[in-house]
Amino acid sequence: MVYIGIDSGTQSTKSIVVDAESGEILASAQQKYDLIPNLPPGHMEQDPQEWIDATDATIEECIQKVGKRAEEIEAIGVSGQQHGLVVLNASNEVIRAAKLWCDTSTADQCQEIIDEFGGDASLIKLLGNTMLPGWTAPKILWLKQQEPENYESVSSILLPHDYINFWLTGEKRMEYGDASGTGLMDVRTRRWCEPVVEFIDSNLEERLPSLGSSRQAVGLLRENLRQKWGLKKSPVISAGGGDNMMGAVGTGNVKPGVVTASLGTSGTIYAFSTAPVIDSQGELAAFCDSTDNWLPLVCTMNVTVATEHVRQLFGWDIAKFNKTVGSAPVGSGGILFLPYLNGERTPNLPNGTGVFHGLTASNFTPANMARSAMEGATLGLVYGLNRFRTLGIKTAEIRLTGGGSQSAAWRQICADAFRVPVVCLATAEGAALGAALHSAWVYSLVNNKSSNLQDLVARAVKIDEKSRALPNKENADRYEELFGRFNGLTQRLATGGYL
Repeated sequence: MVYIGIDSGTQSTKSIVVDAESGEILASAQQKYDLIPNLPPGHMEQDPQEWIDATDATIEECIQKVGKRAEEIEAIGVSGQQHGLVVLNASNEVIRAAKLWCDTSTADQCQEIIDEFGGDASLIKLLGNTMLPGWTAPKILWLKQQEPENYESVSSILLPHDYINFWLTGEKRMEYGDASGTGLMDVRTRRWCEPVVEFIDSNLEERLPSLGSSRQAVGLLRENLRQKWGLKKSPVISAGGGDNMMGAVGTGNVKPGVVTASLGTSGTIYAFSTAPVIDSQGELAAFCDSTDNWLPLVCTMNVTVATEHVRQLFGWDIAKFNKTVGSAPVGSGGILFLPYLNGERTPNLPNGTGVFHGLTASNFTPANMARSAMEGATLGLVYGLNRFRTLGIKTAEIRLTGGGSQSAAWRQICADAFRVPVVCLATAEGAALGAALHSAWVYSLVNNKSSNLQDLVARAVKIDEKSRALPNKENADRYEELFGRFNGLTQRLATGGYL
């Protein structure tokens, strides 16, 4: 039996077909798209139709590639970018472009919600999280305040992966994992937090989809899509989840002791937990996962965003960029880069900006600037990793995923800065693989068949030992010193109103 996994992200959608017995990826297809250009600073939006068109095209291509084995497709799972706001009218038409996870235009609405409930600490007691600009809740309040006519037309509110599930099945529902990133759900009880929901709008709950277990199916594939794709039967569409929840499955992060770090457009560090991990300071996100457990997570908004800007500035291809980074010394000759080009989520600096600090006539070179961008993005993740350790999450080894993990230079910087070994997976399909494996698990559960997700993961998720990087103590000590400077500079500039 084979399964389809879909990873619908900010820059592209990828679909893969997986043989769950062998773990082999039988086919893959990808289609890229862009954000809506020329929006005001802080506004990051995308047309949901882009996701639908890309999902349709990539699934069709995958089905053609697997030929007769398409008859074995039993289930489809969707991984989607978290927190995005998709609003539909009574005719199920999209009302406006989706505001994305990286949209920081809702800082005022976040503060309004925080103030209403007496501060961060009180809100954390209600939700398990404080309110951040990335969350969905402030986006809803922003829409109500800034575009009242659009808000009045809203009949349904969905997250990006829920909208794709709706297109696939005709059913609207939300599972615990992705819902825990809305800022509307108490992650401890897995129920909508009525005080927060009511504050935003007394009629909001009726616009939210039903909330349910991540272990359930949404429904079956629509008949028109089954015919279009030439399938003999309609596959089960699993609950799916957010990209981090599916990335956890796809990197084997489904049991205690495994930690994953993603070096993508944004950066994330997350771990499996059988109980909620609540951060009294609100910097660690207390998420639910896609197995009805929990996924404590730290997110930074500027990882490959930062390195890609520098790479393109000098007109290098990726190989040239990585070689140049490797030629520069640890510490970039004294240049320190604060990578807050899109604002920042951890630490919470929604209006933050980037800073090159420590430039001199002798160190102002392309190589040092390139390495400082990579080091700055990594030190941003160190900030989050230190918070993990403070809350008792142990990190003996970290599994790297995302585009940045393909760089040997970056892997070594991570090992040194994190002070633990890092290693990549044999496949880079993290979230898409997780979505496929999760759909296989859900298919078994809904058909009352014995199934163990850890067994499925063990067959399909393999470590690439050739990618392993071990920390160098001298370098690690240097990065510990640099992090102190990085953190101190961030705090001083932010306090002074310069970030």
